[in-house]
Amino acid sequence: MSFSASPMVPEQRTGDAGNRDAVAQAAIGAVREALPQIPSASPLTIGEPVADPAQAVLPDPAGAAITAFLSGGVEGKVLLVVGQELVDALAGTPFGSLEPAQALRPALDSIASSLGGRLDGDPTATPVEQCLEVLNGGTTVILPLAGPEGSTTALVGLSITQMAPSAPAAPAAFGARPSSGGNSWGIEMLRDVEMEVTCELGRTRMSVRQLLALAPGDVVELDRLAGSPADLLVNGTLLARGEVVVVDESFGLRITEIVTRDAT
Repeated sequence: MSFSASPMVPEQRTGDAGNRDAVAQAAIGAVREALPQIPSASPLTIGEPVADPAQAVLPDPAGAAITAFLSGGVEGKVLLVVGQELVDALAGTPFGSLEPAQALRPALDSIASSLGGRLDGDPTATPVEQCLEVLNGGTTVILPLAGPEGSTTALVGLSITQMAPSAPAAPAAFGARPSSGGNSWGIEMLRDVEMEVTCELGRTRMSVRQLLALAPGDVVELDRLAGSPADLLVNGTLLARGEVVVVDESFGLRITEIVTRDAT
């Protein structure tokens, strides 16, 4: 299979061989744009594209596979497979455990946008053992992502049934590193992941009988004195404490203390 450059054909189905090169070139450009959104301890490089899923090499050990449908101009499916090292890192972030589908969504959004479309619904996890099967049914391009030692660290697969009307910019040569601005690897890659932030005034324990007896006007006593700092939790993990304030008729929290991991 050849992957030489060729022009994109607007609104044309990609089942014929003439469009395979265009799909491959568009895939390489989209993945290169998304590289800064894939968490990694070191820069990743794009390897030679593969068209046959049977020839694809998964990360060893492979930790998680995330898939999503593409729509809004480009139709097909996208697959992102990462190693177990990243899955373990996501499970132990300072902000609590992150699901791979949540942490890797920015990368999938970037790929879809670069191809001229968007994600159709939320990304979902799929068994690693059968993950390459989701690429059936369209023009397939699989791109291994390698670390400094050359071993496959992650993998991106695309199965395209229809390309967007206009082609993305042509990518650079294979192996080119993304222009990520230097030292933005590791945990910084998660900066676009949305987190649930909660301000907690206090807690209490009640029986079901007591809960059912609650009525408007009742007062529930919390386990905290009046004037005590409120807790700021990120994904259920205590991150800071502060005092409750009012900002433009809305409640806010003025941070007075950052809670370290040792303190928790």
